[in-house]
Amino acid sequence: MAHSAAEPVAIAIFAKAPIEGFAKTRLIPRLGATGAAELQRQLIERTVHTVRKAHVGPVSLWCSPSKNDPYFVSLGERLAMALYTQRGDDLGERMLHAVAVKTATMPTLLVGTDCAIITPEHFVRCADALRRGADCVFIPVEDGGYILVGMRRPIPDLFTAIPWGTSDVMIKTRERIADLAITTIELAPLWDIDRQEDYDRAIVDGVLGPVDAASDTTRL
Repeated sequence: MAHSAAEPVAIAIFAKAPIEGFAKTRLIPRLGATGAAELQRQLIERTVHTVRKAHVGPVSLWCSPSKNDPYFVSLGERLAMALYTQRGDDLGERMLHAVAVKTATMPTLLVGTDCAIITPEHFVRCADALRRGADCVFIPVEDGGYILVGMRRPIPDLFTAIPWGTSDVMIKTRERIADLAITTIELAPLWDIDRQEDYDRAIVDGVLGPVDAASDTTRL
């Protein structure tokens, strides 16, 4: 799958630190704060492993709340991966900042860590779409948002006044794309792990093993 002779495409991974009470809060009633944080850690490392197997370009980790979180520092050192702190007042501003930084040198894919079924081939296909000249590429998720966006240059209108965290994210994004008349590729939708039913689906489908939260006294 390596594309060593092709134009490199950067991959920026957006991740929340696996801190109890900060990460995967909607799963705390099911997993407890400790279990939810452990799930977040697993999802981050799974995403990093998948991205690195795609071999499309340099990988960076965009960290919240800070790149100085001990977990991120350790991961960056272990994998020789560049770390950045997310900057901006909302998700759109944070993503636009990352896209602006990384596309200054090469096309860039930006991906979150919630999708456990994304594969190296997804990243290869998205990178190739940008290499062939598409202005942007998306992988939607079934709940109405998207798990990945790729661009050759910043397109601020795709990140401004979008109802982040709602089922209308991709609808509004498509409306903006139509208004801007830009070339866009969409892959088939995937699903991510955000709600309790998503976690159950991942366990039933064998995507993940159950998180051990037995030691978490906050578990409900």
